[in-house]
Amino acid sequence: MVNDLQSTISEDERHSLLFMREEEKLARDVYITLYKKWGDAIFSNISESEQSHMDAILKLLVKYNLPDPAANNPIGVFTDESLQSLYNQLVAKGSTSLMNALIVGATIEDMDLRDIKEDLQTIDNSDIIEVYENLLKGSRNHLRSFYSKILDLGGTYTPQYITQEEFEEVVSSEMETGS
Repeated sequence: MVNDLQSTISEDERHSLLFMREEEKLARDVYITLYKKWGDAIFSNISESEQSHMDAILKLLVKYNLPDPAANNPIGVFTDESLQSLYNQLVAKGSTSLMNALIVGATIEDMDLRDIKEDLQTIDNSDIIEVYENLLKGSRNHLRSFYSKILDLGGTYTPQYITQEEFEEVVSSEMETGS
């Protein structure tokens, strides 16, 4: 992480970090739950990546002395009520078929891309920007993986949160590396 001389963060940055910690947990928890249901390695592999995203956000929470909204919450339990509701909806949909589970995965990454890009509009802190840029790479890679698997199984996916143009740009480009 960049050594940032800023010792404080804005209210927008604070809110973003707290929400992003749980949004990354949402992705991880849904993928863990869907892996248990379907046994497809894509969920196990991507849930591990989501854990690393959670860890990166936790480092920022610690650095800026913010409470961890995910602390001690087991899989499927969220502090943010909207994320709790979303988790329940996504798991219910993903439990009906493997195809729906893969579509849920693509939907989560689609949503993450939108949310991170929106948050970056109000963030000036270089530590947070660096982490979020890496989260974007991860979400684009995950979206590519889910979409590829959906196509392999004869399905389709229409983006719900990013534009069709952004979606096409992501899924037609190569996997990215990041830290």
